[in-house]
Formats: sequence, structure tokens, C-alpha cells
Amino acid sequence: MSASPTDAPTTSPTNPWSPVRWAENGPVRLAFDQLAEGADGEPLLLVTGLGVNRLWVPDGLCRLLAAQGFAVARYDQRDGGESTHLPPAAAGNPLSALFGRRGEAYTAEDMADDAVAVMNALGWRSAHLLGVSLGGAVAQRVALRHPDRVRTLTTMAAVPADVSGLRTLRYIGKRTLAKFARLRFPDTREGAVAAGLGVSRLLASPHRPFDERAAREAAERNADSGMHDRQAQSRQIGAQWHGPPISTIARPTLVLHGADDPLIKPTAARAIASRIPGARLVLLPGVGHELPEHAWDGLVTALRGPADASRRL
Repeated sequence: MSASPTDAPTTSPTNPWSPVRWAENGPVRLAFDQLAEGADGEPLLLVTGLGVNRLWVPDGLCRLLAAQGFAVARYDQRDGGESTHLPPAAAGNPLSALFGRRGEAYTAEDMADDAVAVMNALGWRSAHLLGVSLGGAVAQRVALRHPDRVRTLTTMAAVPADVSGLRTLRYIGKRTLAKFARLRFPDTREGAVAAGLGVSRLLASPHRPFDERAAREAAERNADSGMHDRQAQSRQIGAQWHGPPISTIARPTLVLHGADDPLIKPTAARAIASRIPGARLVLLPGVGHELPEHAWDGLVTALRGPADASRRL
């Protein structure tokens, strides 16, 4: 059950986020909050990935973004976190939903409109977008569908937003995908923690020691059932895009990707950057399908570049 605004904790030294607020897109309610630090900066909306809630983006990274002049807000995508969860769909397996092009629950256009609904609730006429994984594809679609609402687009660890079905396979690490398909966890808090730890281990760079203690602590702080909610993930990943190709994106674009990403190959980033006019590609060394602390400074510096350029346009 979703929490009401009065249920949420107020901003404090240990909780730098505002109380949860709500945006609406038709029957869907979207939970979002805003970082107290840097609230008078340039609007930056974080768009999260498949199955994860808004708490998945590290607070330390968000604070660095605020220190660089951004007003940071984040939201739970539909079928994630505290936002509306839709009824079960026919495709209850994320792989069959992805490769079978099953998207009867809602469309990718609906998910793009969700981001704009959050911006409306924040009172933002436009914003910089930072989307990670599935959130990167959603952010690309916002730039296509609502270009006047996007100051700059940063897409990270994502596939091209206009690619679907079996065409997606060329960008997927099949060995990691097979491991994901075998993961099973009980529908309990302990299962959510185990899922968070297991998924973090799978997504980490294989060329860097995995910090099991830090990953476990993070999973315990954020025991998100979405990490193993296969039905919700199937609805998210099955949402089909019916709009124009990404080659028509006309917003300043930064494409970030972990050089060691075991799930989405760096060739996906190269494809995005080659197809969006003027896009800049940055591969992050020692980074998998994740946001590790050692990469934060480079990520924030890269993000500041197109934001500064957009102010001169």
C-alpha cells in the first residue's frame, strides 16, 4: 500500500529528501521527492531502471549533483516503489515480455508521459533528464515526445529507445541475462534483501572486487520488493514504443555507459551516440551496470558539460 504524504519523514540530516509527493497521469499516481540541498538550482529529474525504486540512486551522488548546481528530484516509475502497480498481465516473465513484444498493460509513451507529469507537479517547465538502464530508454522517449520539456538528455546504461523485441538481443549480455532468469527469491523482506544483494553482485564490474558488505547494507536500507517482482518488471519492459526514431532527438545529449557493463553491452551506447546528432559518448572505466562511488565525480563532471552548453543556446 502506498504511503500518504503525511506518512513520509520530513527532511533531516539523515534524510535529505522532502516528504513524498504525488503526480498523476490518468489513473496512475507517481511517488516523487526532491533533495533539499540545491533546491534553487537547475531542475534535474532522475529516471530509474527496471524494477527498482527511487531510493536506488545513491544519496551521495545526488548530493554531488546538487553541489554542481542541480535541483535534484526523483520518482518511482509506474509498477515500481510507491507508485501505482497495475493488474497482472499475460506475460509474467520479463524475458518473454521483452522478446515477445508483449505490452498490453500500457505503452512506452505512457511511461514518458509519467516523467512529464512529475515535472508538472514539481512546477518545472523543463528539466535536465538523467535516466539509467530502462530509465535511460524512458528519458530518450521523453526527449522525442516532449522535446520542449527537456533541457538536456543524459542516458546511461541503456539500449536505444526505439529498439524492441529480438533486435534488443544484440545489446544484451546473454550470460548475465541467463543468470538473472535463474534468480528466485521469496516474497518477504528477507527475500527483497537477498534479491538486492544478488542483483548488485550480478551487475557489478567483473574487473573490480565486489564490496559485499556495502551491497548488503544498501539492500537492507532499501528492501525493495521490485527487485524480484517479475510481474511488474514484465509490464515495464513490455511497454512498446510507437513513436519516431532516436535519430530525431534534437536536445543536447550525453551517453554514459560502464565500460565493464555485464548486462548491456557498451555497443548499445555507441549505437545511441552514433544515431543522435551531436551526442557525446563517455565510457566509464571500472563501472558495470551500476553507479559505484568511484565513478561519481566523472559522471557529474560529464553531466555538467551539456548543461552548461545548453545555457548558452
